[in-house]
Amino acid sequence: MVLGLRDDYLPDLRSADELAGPGNRAISWRLNGRLMQNSNLSKMIFDTPTIVSCVSSMVPLLPGDVLSTGTPQGVGYTRHPPVFLQEGDICEVEIEKIGILRNAVLREISV
Repeated sequence: MVLGLRDDYLPDLRSADELAGPGNRAISWRLNGRLMQNSNLSKMIFDTPTIVSCVSSMVPLLPGDVLSTGTPQGVGYTRHPPVFLQEGDICEVEIEKIGILRNAVLREISV
């Protein structure tokens, strides 16, 4: 069984004044309500403007596009015991003052 996240991203729009200092925000990831990862955007290797600049130099970015990067410490396979996503799990990524992106893990259907 191959699992994937649903791609029903619904961006939450914010004005520039609401996002002052965007590189210093808490970011967390929850699996079925359980905190699995907790960090801060300031710990990213590359800041958001650098990532957007790099990606947009290679492909056009459109409103609503989501750029997924790496992950902070706490990934599932390094845990004891390891934690892997299962069909029906609910994954939530929250960025302070921006909002929560919530998706269910579904089984991939071959077409």
